[in-house]
Amino acid sequence: MTLSDPQQVFRGYQERIERVLNHWLPKADISPFTLHESMRYSVLGGGKRIRPLLAYAAGRVTGASEEQVDGPAAALEIIHVYSLIHDDLPAMDDDDLRRG
Repeated sequence: MTLSDPQQVFRGYQERIERVLNHWLPKADISPFTLHESMRYSVLGGGKRIRPLLAYAAGRVTGASEEQVDGPAAALEIIHVYSLIHDDLPAMDDDDLRRG
């Protein structure tokens, strides 16, 4: 992938991380079904994927292959999604001002 069109590079990495996440997440038809379906819904529900983009950019700068960066990029995105869900749980956010 060349750097001639940054938007094309960004889209390419977005598509790549979607494939990687889809591959690494448990399929929805594997027990426990509800948990895996929820995981896939939360992670694969879209997003800009900025964190994986930064991981791939760092890999590019350091000479790492895209394959070497796939794992860390996926981990960053999964941790980000976890933090969003965790922050929204009422037991984790009991601020009266924010919770009405």
